[in-house]
Amino acid sequence: MAKNTQPVLKRCKTLGLSPAVLGYSKETTRNPKAQTRRKQSEYGRQLAEKQKVKFIYGVLEKQFLKYYKIAERKRGITGEIMLQLLEQRLDNVVFRMGFAATRREARQLVNHGHFTVNGKRCNIPSAQVKVGDVIAVCQKSQSSVKFKTLLEEYGKKATPKWIERAPDTFEGKIVAQPTREDIDYEVAENLIVELYSR
Repeated sequence: MAKNTQPVLKRCKTLGLSPAVLGYSKETTRNPKAQTRRKQSEYGRQLAEKQKVKFIYGVLEKQFLKYYKIAERKRGITGEIMLQLLEQRLDNVVFRMGFAATRREARQLVNHGHFTVNGKRCNIPSAQVKVGDVIAVCQKSQSSVKFKTLLEEYGKKATPKWIERAPDTFEGKIVAQPTREDIDYEVAENLIVELYSR
């Protein structure tokens, strides 16, 4: 399985992202205006937006293109539907619920089989959750020190309005579809659509 091993803070600086979007509390100490670059082309801006979204969700090119094609076939605004599909990935939902500090950690925890969807164990980070699905930490994993620590540290984190979770529980429910307003980082998804529709 391929993975991106580039340092997170360095990649955040390149893409103009705050590390907080990814769940990291560190901030870069470098001056963002120290290195002035020449004006970016239209293609360069489109590519940067695509790379930013791919990096945030930890998705590689082939899978990202698949999400775009699915969104293109659905009725509605393609860019928004694509962001919806990315938000509904199981690893992202686990991160949004506060069961992991970062999306990378959430992906690893899902891979190791620590979560159930509607009572059935699921170890596929890219699994799509639907409205009404109940995501919970496995009974065996709930007693582990790791999850008790995670619940103390991140359990009180505010969840988006499309996810319902009581503060001190190991369970959450998807109550609605994520909307464009639920995206908590700056992205121009229309540039990604323009890039792929060239």
